[in-house]
Formats: sequence, C-alpha cells, structure tokens
Amino acid sequence: MKIPLYQIDAFTGRVFGGNPAAVCPLDAWLPDPTMQSIGLENNVSETAFIVPQNGDYAIRWFTPACEVDLCGHATLASGYAIFNILEPSRTSVTFSSKSGPLHVTRQDDTIILNFPARAGVLCDPPAELLAALNVKPEAVYKASDYMAVFKSEAEIRALRPDMAKLAAIDGIRAFICTAPGDSVDFVSRFFAPKQGINEDPVTGSAHCTLIPYWSKRLGRNPLRALQLSARGGELYCEDLGDRVAIAGRAALYLEGAIHI
Repeated sequence: MKIPLYQIDAFTGRVFGGNPAAVCPLDAWLPDPTMQSIGLENNVSETAFIVPQNGDYAIRWFTPACEVDLCGHATLASGYAIFNILEPSRTSVTFSSKSGPLHVTRQDDTIILNFPARAGVLCDPPAELLAALNVKPEAVYKASDYMAVFKSEAEIRALRPDMAKLAAIDGIRAFICTAPGDSVDFVSRFFAPKQGINEDPVTGSAHCTLIPYWSKRLGRNPLRALQLSARGGELYCEDLGDRVAIAGRAALYLEGAIHI
C-alpha cells in the first residue's frame, strides 16, 4: 500500500520554523495500530490522517505515543494540504473530529481555525506540579490541561521543568505555561511528556484555553501570541465566546509516500 505524505511546518511562514506536522490523506481509515505505527515512524508531534466525508473530511491525530482528541497545528497543516495541493480551488473545509466540527478557512496566505473554547477554572496548584516546574506561578487553571500563569516572558523562557515529574501527574493531558509578552499580547510554552512530546513547538489546542483567559484579562480582542519553543511560532487569536479563532501560516517541507 502506498499512502501520500506531506510534512508541513505550521504557524510559521518558513520551513524549519513552527511545528512540523505530517498529513496523510486516506480513502478510508487504516487499522488504529497501523496509524499509531505511522505516527511513531514519522516522529513529529502529530500525524494527521484525513478521509473524505460528505464533501468535506474527517480527521484524526496521532502523536508518536497515542491518539489525541484535538490538535491545532496538524489541522492547520491539513487545511494547507487541501487548499494548496489536494483541492486548490477550495477556500474552506470542515473537519469532522472527536472534538466536533472544526471549520478551517483560507484568507490569502493565512489559514484560520475555528475551534471549541476550553476555558480553565482557577484551582489550587498540585504540589507535584510545583515540584516539576521548580518555580511557583502566580496562578494555576485547570481545563484539558493545567495552565500555569507567570509574571513575565523571561520566566517562561527560563523554565526547565522536570519531565519525569510532569509525566507522573495524574488526571491531566499536558501543561501550559504562559505570561504577558514583551512584544505580543501573550507568550506560552507547552509540555506533554505523557503523550510522547516533552515540549511541543507550537500548540493550537492549548490556545483554546489561552485565548479566553488572555482576552478577558487584557480586555481586548483579537490578540497576537508567540509560543517560545526553540523553533517558535506566531499565532493570531480571537475569542468568539464558546469558540476561538486561531490563525497562522504554513510552509510545505516534504512531499512523498509511505509504503506499507
């Protein structure tokens, strides 16, 4: 069997930046173990599999270790593949996913994701989280992830969390750390060692929690954000109430085929 493969750098205008995602268009779903093996073999944060469905597409995402219920950068990459390679006459697509319908549109060289909001609830930080971060945040919120809020961009850049301790914390997917930005509205980093990703380069799904928080705190909309990984990524964000808009660019790095 020969499966098309596109590797696309998302939330960046150039190759070698942003977050690389693999996109595999299929005629029908492969067995889950096969898709997981492809995710492991590709060894990027997420591999997206897309299947035509009622004039649009269904989408699933696999990290090297597991399937996830929502992924922003690989959805943006999938939109890029559809708009620029598979169906270049299209300017919009709706993906059916485990997190409901995900609307994606193209506007010039920018791709806009319409995702469900996941606002966090203020909580007492678990002692295990504080021990793993080795620094105390101003506040901690809980949604699908823990979101730790710090005072400054410099604190976010300086974080060196203990990944083994983060992975041992039960009942949570991953960990967002965020602060006001020096040149943008807010910055963040994202750690997901349980999912086989110690630090994700750019995380669209984390902004489902970040956007409602920062829009309310700063009292403005839309917002511009940076994710401060080594590769880095730029996101344009808007709070839409029960949804969020997350926009960015993408660049094609690799086009090929998988043989299994």
